[in-house]
Amino acid sequence: MLITEVMDVSRVDLHLKGTTKDEILREIVDIFDKDGVLSDKEQFLKDVYEREAEGPTGMTNGLCIPHGKSDAVIRTSIAICRSDKYIEWESLDEEPVKVFVMMAVRNTDKSELVSLLSQVAIKLCDDELVAKLFETESASEVIDLFNK
Repeated sequence: MLITEVMDVSRVDLHLKGTTKDEILREIVDIFDKDGVLSDKEQFLKDVYEREAEGPTGMTNGLCIPHGKSDAVIRTSIAICRSDKYIEWESLDEEPVKVFVMMAVRNTDKSELVSLLSQVAIKLCDDELVAKLFETESASEVIDLFNK
C-alpha cells in the first residue's frame, strides 16, 4: 500500500483550532469520521490513545505521526493537518508540534502500518517538503508534496 493511495484532499486541514492534544486528536478523528473512514469514532479515538500510551508519536521539528489500528476503521486512510498553534505533545525532541500526519489503519491491514509509517517518515526527512507543510495554504499542494 502506498501513502498516495490513502491520502485525499478531503482529509487535509491546515487550520486546526484545538489547543490541546486531546482537542487536536478529536478534530482529526472528526475529519476521518466525516469522510466515511470510521464506523465508530469513539472506538477509534480510544485505539489512538492506546497507541499514544506506548510511546511518543511526536518526531522532531514540529512534526507528529499519531496513528491507530482499529476495527472501527472502514478503510485505511491518512489525514494531514496543521494547527494554527504549536501543541504540547510527547515528541522525540521534547518540543511542541504543529503538523500532524495521522493514520487510521484497519486491523486487517496491520502489516501495512509499518510500511505506511516508513513511507511517511521518509517523506518527512525532506527539509523542503517539511518547510512547505508549514507554509502552504493549499490542500492539493499538500497531497502533491507527498506524491513527488
